[in-house]
Amino acid sequence: MTLTRFLLCLTAILVCSGAAQADTMRCGNQLVSTGDRAFEVERKCGPPAHSDLVGYALGRNDRQEFRLEEWVYGPSNGSISILTFEGSRLVRIETRRSN
Repeated sequence: MTLTRFLLCLTAILVCSGAAQADTMRCGNQLVSTGDRAFEVERKCGPPAHSDLVGYALGRNDRQEFRLEEWVYGPSNGSISILTFEGSRLVRIETRRSN
């Protein structure tokens, strides 16, 4: 393995170790997945411990503006989950160790 390839692999590992991204999250015996609507997530997981309006983003055609929101669940088993919604759709699930 070349030094450059080793450094690239090491960098990727370090970047990924701070936060893990997933396509699903467990809420009790329910699962939420990217693509779910906000009301479905709230029905399965309950209200978030914290939520923030992050801002607004333009859609693909630059004609429609979407609200960007983050919902925080946890801590649970030493981790928090940060769910990012674009409009009313869940687009990212991020898990971090809570301090």
